[in-house]
Amino acid sequence: MLVKIFTDGAARGNPDGPGGFGTVLQYTDSRGILHEKEISQGYKRTTNNRMELMAAIAGLEALNRPCQVELYSDSKYLVDAFNQHWIDSWIKKGWKRAQNEPVKNTDLWKRLLKAAGPHQIQFIWVKGHDGHEMNERCDMLATTAADGQDLIVDPGI
Repeated sequence: MLVKIFTDGAARGNPDGPGGFGTVLQYTDSRGILHEKEISQGYKRTTNNRMELMAAIAGLEALNRPCQVELYSDSKYLVDAFNQHWIDSWIKKGWKRAQNEPVKNTDLWKRLLKAAGPHQIQFIWVKGHDGHEMNERCDMLATTAADGQDLIVDPGI
């Protein structure tokens, strides 16, 4: 089954800085019915790269069985890390990007690798705010969560 995951970390909507992420899973079931599941995390004061990672993790961890996945993100850092095999070299170098530069968010990178494990994943970069319908929708979902400073929304996954 093909699952499309659209993610976004929210840097807008809160005067204190980054907070919240939005994730939308889109798939067609065996009867040909299109489904969408939305996951959103409310305000947490942290970095935007960390929010992008958390959005991808939330989408992958929501899958109950191995799937073919297209994961869309406006984070070039996240997409390039997988497509250009940076993570593989980081692991071999002890999670360092350069000789003396440890990789930030190693806990989340390891969690993302674990969540990605059983799936065939293609990471696709969608330029942020370029009018891509699902990218814009994820951005709105994440921003709403950041504004509300609360946990939203689909415990049924």
